[in-house]
Formats: sequence, structure tokens, C-alpha cells
Amino acid sequence: MNTLGNKLRVTVFGQSHAPAIGCVIDGLPAGFAPDMERLAAFMARRAPGQNAWSTNRRESDAPEVLSGLVDGKTCGAPVSAVIRNSGQHSSDYSGLKRTPRPSHADYTALIKYGENYDIRGGGQFSGRLTAPLCLAGAFALQILEQKGITVAAHIGKIADVVDAPPDFAQVSREELTALLARPFPVFQEDSGVKMRQAIEKARMDCDSVGGVVRCFAVGLPAGIGEPMFGGVENRLAAALFGIPAVRGVSFGTGFAAAGMRGSEHNDPFAVEDGKITVRTNHAGGVLGGITSGLPLVVNAAFKPTASIAKEQDTVDLQTRANTRITIHGRHDPCIVPRAVPVVEAVTALTLLDMIMED
Repeated sequence: MNTLGNKLRVTVFGQSHAPAIGCVIDGLPAGFAPDMERLAAFMARRAPGQNAWSTNRRESDAPEVLSGLVDGKTCGAPVSAVIRNSGQHSSDYSGLKRTPRPSHADYTALIKYGENYDIRGGGQFSGRLTAPLCLAGAFALQILEQKGITVAAHIGKIADVVDAPPDFAQVSREELTALLARPFPVFQEDSGVKMRQAIEKARMDCDSVGGVVRCFAVGLPAGIGEPMFGGVENRLAAALFGIPAVRGVSFGTGFAAAGMRGSEHNDPFAVEDGKITVRTNHAGGVLGGITSGLPLVVNAAFKPTASIAKEQDTVDLQTRANTRITIHGRHDPCIVPRAVPVVEAVTALTLLDMIMED
């Protein structure tokens, strides 16, 4: 299934080395005038070839809107858009159907689709498909902003380097706005320096590193979400796992809660200026699947980039013998920095969909 959402439905299409990739966004309210310059700037944060810590495959990622806008405003029809691919090196992927790459979908895709599978650049399994996700998410982010909701993410961790976030209960719109202005989105600049050093070391070692993206949503009203299987955590986790390379999703304090006592993890209620509030936010702004009105905090863990230049073990599917493989092509030594806007986009799309349902 390549479609996300219920009231706001986004269908992503294309393959990494197809002529184009794109999306169809159904359910956007009529009369919304997207700021296309801001949309392009948002997509540029994810685009490849922008800096030393990403792949040197260069794509402009300039969207071409085909329908759904009239005089710069949504008209109620589905918004459809394409992003042309231009930097493909398809020859880099010849032979991989015979020798599948470790930690890639090559083998499972071959089992499911047979020889029809498009292996070039990972086909429909490629992180390239996150570009149209960002395109759709840029619309959602601007609509949420009009509702007083700000969504922004930082690099919480790369390798063993951690960026300490603000207090989960106190993180402000101003802090998130400042974060969005930084080319390397961290709260502590010294952490960013060490993270870039860790990425460069992995690159020089012909290897890769992973990390964690932490996303905040400030301004969400209390009461969004449903208990059991329709909760905010359920919906966000399902959507975020659609991003290639996500290996774990948690909320608030996350897995660290397993090592805490209840007296440490519980968030005490309090009354301030006649309003109900919570002094801490280990829960990440969600209780019983329903937003509490505190900042939403969601963490997405990303594995190290699977394509590395080191020689690795694999198998020859024709001879049924063990063999070795060296992966060629252009790949990120760490995908985490470029994944930040993708996490923001998917979070915004999911939250807006749930708000529209509510």
C-alpha cells in the first residue's frame, strides 16, 4: 500500500530511477494558498548532494504541480505533482538481482515480485520516494501552522553523539523556529560538530552510521486521537515506519522508561493560573492514545545506511554459493540529517489527518 491517511490521503508513486516520482494529495481544504517558495525550501533540506554529509547524487527536487491548484489556491480537486529524476546511474545496479545487498530489500523483493522487480536504486523501496512525502508534508505543515501548530525535528543522536533537547514539557515555538533555521538541526552546536566528525570518520572508513530524529509538535489541542488502535502513537508509528531505514519509534522518554520507576516516569498534574498542566512530559504529550495538550515528542531511530563501500558477504542466487560483494554508486554515510524533514513531513500529514477526522 502506497497510500497514507483517511481524510487526508497521500499516494506516493514512482521508483528511484524512473523518469519521475510523485504524489497525489486528496482531501486538502479548498481555498488554501500554499507558499511555494517555502515549499521548495523545505524540500531542499531533504534533497541529495547539498552538503558534505550526504550522497553526491544531485537532484533539483523541483516539484511540478499538475492539478489541484487554480490561481495559486487549492480548488478541492486532488493535488497531483511530479518530481523529475535526472541524476540516475542505473549501471551501478547491474547484477544485484543475482547477489543481493546485505540489509536491503533486494532479496525479499525478488521473492515477492520475481524478475519484474526494478532493482535500480532500490526501485520503489528507495529513500528517493521520501521526496514526494516531503512535498505532501510541506502542504500539511503550512496548514497546521495556520492552526497555531508548529512541527519541527532535531537530530537527537548520531553514532554515540547526543544532542540534548529542551525540557519536553517546556519546549517553545520560538525554540523550534530557531531550530528550523539551522542547516544542521541541533540544539547544541558542539553536538553538531561532533556528529559531523562521526559521519566523516565513517565515510573515510567506507562505512556508515545511524541515529535518532526527535520531532516535536507544539500547539496541538488536547483530545486528538482514540484509545486502543486509533491512538496518536499507533497512527504515527505506522506512518513513520513507512520511511525507509526506520528501525524504531518511541514517544517522550521512550525506551528509557523501561529502566525508570513509576515515581520517576509519572508526570504530576498541577494547576497554574487556573489551568491544568503537567510538570514533566515523559509521556511525550499523549495519554491513552489521546493528546494531552503538552508538546508531542516522537523519536524515530534510523539504521546505518545499508549501502557501504566495504566488501561484504552475500550469496550468488544462481550458483547457490557464498560470495563477496562491493557496492558501487553514491550513498549517504549517514541518512539521519536528510531524514529530519521527512520525519517532520510524515508527522504533519498524520496529525493533520487526525485533526480533520476529529
